Amino acid sequence: MSDLGSGDEGSSSQSPQAHVEQELATKMLQIQSKRFYLDVKQNRRGRFIKVAEIGADGRRSQIFLALSTAAEFRDHLSAFSEYYSSLGPPNPDNVPEDGKLKSEMMMKDNRRYYLDLKENARGRFLRVSQTITRGGPRSQVAIPAQGMIEFRDALTDLLDEFTQDEHAYKHDLPEGNQMHVDNKNFYFDIGQNNRGVYMRISEVKTNFRTAITLPEKSWPRFRDILADYCDKLNKPLGGQGQSQGIGSGPGSDQHTMVGNNTQQDSGTSLK
Repeated sequence: MSDLGSGDEGSSSQSPQAHVEQELATKMLQIQSKRFYLDVKQNRRGRFIKVAEIGADGRRSQIFLALSTAAEFRDHLSAFSEYYSSLGPPNPDNVPEDGKLKSEMMMKDNRRYYLDLKENARGRFLRVSQTITRGGPRSQVAIPAQGMIEFRDALTDLLDEFTQDEHAYKHDLPEGNQMHVDNKNFYFDIGQNNRGVYMRISEVKTNFRTAITLPEKSWPRFRDILADYCDKLNKPLGGQGQSQGIGSGPGSDQHTMVGNNTQQDSGTSLK
């Protein structure tokens, strides 16, 4: 989320709307001693898949995949499975020093995914590691090689169901933004639902909160109206090269909006 979900989708504004997630579907796979959960989720930035691995000892690890990345991963699973099928029985005397039999890499925005088919004393497995370019811990899951086909088929079922109308969803929506004026905070959050992309503008102060929601198609007109007011309020007086201020020039309405708290009055006019 980051195409994605909770692991890195934090909004710079930290507004209350930034981390809302909706679970759309889930699949559980039992592969040898491990359980895998494939959860299709949706937040303000779009849809993504969370892959969680639960080991026999209860330890949990997870990675996040945008739907487009999940489709690429599905294709790699087919290639890795074919390669695995072509291998003979494990030979302890012919194992690469690092244990890697085949490797690939995927990139998506600020994420890198490393796919390594490996072999050790316990057998062969596909390790999928996710890293973030701005730093932070590496997360990874390990899929037993014998379960790659089953994993691929489950992933395909979810992709077939949730990418049919994927063209209606936009990915990598802009991060939220924040503005502080006097004792108020204004939050600007971009989200989407079944009706399309929208902007929610929230005004927050002590024990008070209000918000308006603007559909994407209204943004250009909304921008033009604000720009028009800005131009009128800052129009120079006849040839003097000075902007109108309180008590200067005609138009008492203009004086009211320019005075004391332009942003606050403008915010009130949006309600």
